[in-house]
Amino acid sequence: MHRERLSENVYWFQSDIYAQVTAGVVFGPQWAVLIDTLALPEESMAIRDFVERDLQVPVRYIINTHYHADHSWGNCFFPDAFVIAHSQCRELLEQRGIPALESVKKQNPTFRHVRIVLPHFTFSEGVLNLKVGKKNLSIMPAPGHSPDGIMVLIDEDRILFAGDAFMPLPYVVDGDIEEITASIRKIGRMGLENIVQGHGDVILRGEIDMAVRENLNYLANIRKVAKAAIRRRSPEEFLAENGIEACGKSRVYLGGLVEELHRRNLRALYLREKQIELQEKQSRLQPEAT
Repeated sequence: MHRERLSENVYWFQSDIYAQVTAGVVFGPQWAVLIDTLALPEESMAIRDFVERDLQVPVRYIINTHYHADHSWGNCFFPDAFVIAHSQCRELLEQRGIPALESVKKQNPTFRHVRIVLPHFTFSEGVLNLKVGKKNLSIMPAPGHSPDGIMVLIDEDRILFAGDAFMPLPYVVDGDIEEITASIRKIGRMGLENIVQGHGDVILRGEIDMAVRENLNYLANIRKVAKAAIRRRSPEEFLAENGIEACGKSRVYLGGLVEELHRRNLRALYLREKQIELQEKQSRLQPEAT
């Protein structure tokens, strides 16, 4: 696990094992706030050991930016922490997280001690404020990667923990392309010093504008490709021809994982466009009420 100090009393963690997923901690003189946990139990426990041993404070709060396993399944290793998340995060952990974990446990003994800890406090709109030491955290919705996405701004430092609302490659298979576009536009207007992406490296102030433009351009391109595929005789071949670099992104991000994420994005958007077209056809065929 990689660890780096971003500012006074703020650290960032990045997994060396799974998809460069990230987490963070903000701490004061008496307690700390953890922003997400990492994918594997050993890395979440390494964060706990660092906070308790090196920073010498307990984790009082955990903020889950969304329900996905690599950001929330480590909650259980902080048994005294109060978990904060979007209201849909709690619902999705109950509906999807619990059965997914039970399935994973049957295949991977690494997760035998993991259990789902549901958020204790949830919200769905507006801005939630949390004070830790001299830092004020502004917690706000950031949907698009998933419906329950939130992000955390450290007001004094203008550091944003964006969760998966901002990644080296926007990923919309479990989300909505319009919503993630709006979230990225919002992030670009926030006047930030750093963006801690949900996966990948920290984006520095001088890189933010370019990263925002690149992500928005990518989303516009894959939407065009998905719409165009509807009119093709062989849509699957057409999707395959439009690789990640043709859509404006490098294939080297996240150790090459982005190529698979790109293929999934195109497939998901194509199926959604196909469903929309079918619904429009059915609507036109329905007789008007008299």
